[in-house]
Amino acid sequence: MAQLDSLVSQIYWFDYNGFVELSHSWWERVKYYARLAIERVEDGVDAVKELLSTLTPDERLGVMLEFEDASPEKFAKLVADTPQWTEWMA
Repeated sequence: MAQLDSLVSQIYWFDYNGFVELSHSWWERVKYYARLAIERVEDGVDAVKELLSTLTPDERLGVMLEFEDASPEKFAKLVADTPQWTEWMA
């Protein structure tokens, strides 16, 4: 059972060199920031952009992926209000 728990807690991310194992704490941090981003949509696009600017590029991407999964309606609103949001990922 411990081996299964260990496997479940491992998250993998694909980069240009292949799959990279990410820690459980990294993913929990990304999910936390995604919740903050979802809350900030009501405060406007600049509030979301400001939050994302404090993160590393891989965290920003993870946040937006989690954001889309967790709150598709608010994600759609953000994308509709700011079609250039992908520029923030750089």
